[in-house]
Amino acid sequence: MRILLTNDDGVYAPGLRALRTELKKLGSVTVVAPATEQSAVGHSITLLTPLLVQEVSDEQGEMMGWAVEGRPADCVKLGLLELLPEPPDLVVSGLNAGSNAGINVLYSGTVAAAIEGAFFQCTSIAVSLEYTKPKLDFPRAAELARRVIEQIVARRPPAGTLFNVNIPSLDKGPVKGIRVTPQNVAPYREKFDRRVDPRGRVYFWTTPGLICPDPHPDSDVTALDEGYVTVTPLQFNLTYRPLLEEMVSWPWRL
Repeated sequence: MRILLTNDDGVYAPGLRALRTELKKLGSVTVVAPATEQSAVGHSITLLTPLLVQEVSDEQGEMMGWAVEGRPADCVKLGLLELLPEPPDLVVSGLNAGSNAGINVLYSGTVAAAIEGAFFQCTSIAVSLEYTKPKLDFPRAAELARRVIEQIVARRPPAGTLFNVNIPSLDKGPVKGIRVTPQNVAPYREKFDRRVDPRGRVYFWTTPGLICPDPHPDSDVTALDEGYVTVTPLQFNLTYRPLLEEMVSWPWRL
């Protein structure tokens, strides 16, 4: 199996290195990832500056892929259209430092990279590790992620199928199992820290620790908090079909 591996934490992120080690047990792995961290860039792409590309080696000096001066979605585009000699069988994005559950999916560069793979009709999986402490156990989380990925691939999902996987913080204790859950779409409770710089100008910092006020008992946010690995099938067609069918009959005028 040929695997394209990317992320949004950057090509040198420990989560990507750990996941690459595990994915090599499933097949050949080629990395095409951002040269620098691109967290929360969503599905943005680069249009006004060149996409510089440089080969990158692993700790043993083995060529593992390319670093791209661009966004996660750029990396997948370049990998599929320019850098890989053959199309991959699977696109994996991760292992992200921090969960991508609930509405975080819409901001996530990790998920956006997987969506880009699905655009090109590749089975694509985003994988994230819940963040609770500065030191994350990426090797153990990557092993769990590989087991989940292995089971998804064994089911031979249709081309272009998209999955979002979240690993609970391993500081909570043993992982309880795997739950297939819908995405929670409740807005998070957000706060900003208001400050004034030495010149008297007001600026704001987004505060960490976003809280989901309505986690829902059967959603990815709740299952992750309870210590389960969550697996959510996603789609990128945003059309609201029930309303679309109703709107067709509206008496439109110019």
